[in-house]
Amino acid sequence: MTPPPLDDPSLYLNRELSWLQFNRRVLEEARDPTVPLLERLKFLAIFSSNLDEFFMVRVGGLQEKLDAGITRGSGPDKMSPGEQLATIADTVRELVAEQYRCLLQDVLPALAEKRIVIRGTKDLSAEDQRQLRDVFRADVFPVLTPLAIDPGHPFPHLLNKSLNLAVILRRPGDPDPLYAVVQVPGVLPRLVLLPSSGPEGEKGRKGEEEKDAGGSAPSLLPSSPPSLTTAFTPLETPIRLHLADLFPGMDILGAVCFRVTRDSEFELDEDVEDLLRAIEENVKQRRRGHAVRLEIEADAPPELEQFLMAALDLDPVDVTRVPGMLDLTGLFQVHALPGFADLRDPPFVPVPAKDFTQAPNPWAAIRSRDVLVHHPYESFKHVVDFIEVAADDDRVQAIKQTLYRTSSDSPIVRALQRAADRGKQVTAVIELKARLDEERNILWAKELEKAGVHVVFGFVGLKIHCKTAFVVRKDEDGVLRRYVHLGTGNYNPQTARIYTDIGFFTAKPEFADDVTLLFNYLTGYALQPSWRKLVVAPSRMLNFMVERIDRETANQKAGKKARIMAKLNGVLEPKVIQALYRASQAGVPVDIVCRGVCALRPGVPGVSETVRVVSVVDRFLEHSRIYYFENDGNPDVYVGSADWMDRNLIRRVEVLFPVEQPDLKARVIDEILATSFLDNVKSRELLADGTYRRLVPAGGMPPLRSQQRFLDLAAESERRQAIPQTTAEVAAAAVANGTPPKLAKRPRQRRN
Repeated sequence: MTPPPLDDPSLYLNRELSWLQFNRRVLEEARDPTVPLLERLKFLAIFSSNLDEFFMVRVGGLQEKLDAGITRGSGPDKMSPGEQLATIADTVRELVAEQYRCLLQDVLPALAEKRIVIRGTKDLSAEDQRQLRDVFRADVFPVLTPLAIDPGHPFPHLLNKSLNLAVILRRPGDPDPLYAVVQVPGVLPRLVLLPSSGPEGEKGRKGEEEKDAGGSAPSLLPSSPPSLTTAFTPLETPIRLHLADLFPGMDILGAVCFRVTRDSEFELDEDVEDLLRAIEENVKQRRRGHAVRLEIEADAPPELEQFLMAALDLDPVDVTRVPGMLDLTGLFQVHALPGFADLRDPPFVPVPAKDFTQAPNPWAAIRSRDVLVHHPYESFKHVVDFIEVAADDDRVQAIKQTLYRTSSDSPIVRALQRAADRGKQVTAVIELKARLDEERNILWAKELEKAGVHVVFGFVGLKIHCKTAFVVRKDEDGVLRRYVHLGTGNYNPQTARIYTDIGFFTAKPEFADDVTLLFNYLTGYALQPSWRKLVVAPSRMLNFMVERIDRETANQKAGKKARIMAKLNGVLEPKVIQALYRASQAGVPVDIVCRGVCALRPGVPGVSETVRVVSVVDRFLEHSRIYYFENDGNPDVYVGSADWMDRNLIRRVEVLFPVEQPDLKARVIDEILATSFLDNVKSRELLADGTYRRLVPAGGMPPLRSQQRFLDLAAESERRQAIPQTTAEVAAAAVANGTPPKLAKRPRQRRN
């Protein structure tokens, strides 16, 4: 059978549907009984947060295409916007139903047994209601604004992701119903902490079970066990109970919770004169973008749903009925409860890298050899120290850094401000267009400028996504040296504890020369230069990737050693996928660990039979990008910030760097890549139809959970640093604990 041409739409999975498969894998972690209970709750919150962003960015864009009359698909799969929206709606309804089954039938009852509960209106005791009356009067009522809807009061503009109560009421003696809206205040916590309840509280609750004050919400628990010690209720609960205070003299017929999600993607005019001001204006407009999704309680009257759809200009396909509390991102609040160690992942402390702990300062460590740090297993503090020590070091003359996303209270930003105060030349290249972080980055840009930092915003049409920092220091020997940090993740100490990333430090002149040219390109007028070590997008990276893949294809045909491996977050770029298909047709083994979206179809006869794609979803968000090309036994290994996606390769400034030092290259290959590919606990394999199959240990193989293995390796490294060992003791420890697995040779034909 002749294989189809490599641009045939049947060879590509749809981007949006692939993303929903990723979020399905997140939901699987919430459903997994081996995951600690509060971590399962966290995954339910992550699922909701992910879905919010998906609708704000991806679905909003599809709706705009449909409204513009675009009926043909533009992606390599050629699926039309209408087909995508219909399939997305069906899939989201299925996933949300599964999410709430998991929450209501599994996680919440199990948490109740552990003395943590979320109560709905029907679960409240008399004491709960008394306490909520005080909470409502003191904290909630003053910030509420009831909004009537009638000819003199048009339907209000509701903010993006706002939670609201639609209240149905009428005047005494008037049969016609009226509508009003009460926004649940976003400035208050999503959940209200209730006092502990014991047996007396249970007695009071029995007397309240049949009450229906001001509209009811579904019970969040089938039954409430006694002696609960930590109890919450959604913020809308005290509002429901006291609607009469908001609408005195009116008959309250009911109240239904609903939530609006709005389109939040925006495009910039290429001729914009002031990028900062343009971004500020677009961020304001985002809050008023058109509605793309309506979530509403499952028991809402059909006429109310129709009323809200008309007011928000939505279709039935845009509505999701929810059988429980809306906005489950609020579950992060429960996950953050102090204590309950038995309901969480075991705590860990990132270990220090021995290269830094055994040197008097970062400069001595980096001068002696390149250093590679694997986060979060190894401490991100070394990256923070790199900037903080530079800020306070009188020998440092200049600091340059890119900032894509950073924390709200960033020690790195404070260090840059301090360095500028001390008279150093400090440059910060801030990406104002970092999606959904624009406001924070605008704030940092203004604060840095006040401190005397040279702030550069980059380019209108290109996002600056590379992670680079650069320190110029006149060392003790009188030599002016440049110290470089390159990474795969953001300069954010908070996310560095939950994202897997790689940081690389070097003082080699050839790397420093390239980074110097990179910053000159970002801050000045210059064509992209020729690079000695770095691979930089958009000028070179796409062609580089295709050339390296094609080289493996040629080596395979010539009988030389050939293999391709990649660990990344997304595979979408058609030119890269077609190059991988050609490699597979030649027999090159292709192994990919792809956390998120993947348009490539593995296992297609005659096209991708030697391609294997797996996804690891676990405690930490897989974020590092690594590329391996066998090169006839002399492997090339590159690490960086770019995925195999058109936005990374064509529409962003990205950087890949080679790992050349033999021990570091061996670590990336034999430890990080090998362990990731051998995961058979948290790994799912992509099938040709676009679905994923969870892997399990087979053939007597022991279970291997890659992230736990990395934690164990880091802990063993720390023990070795603390206790001097002889060569024999090191060898014995390796045997006892298991050495890092080597990359196994993979058969050229796909396994059944």
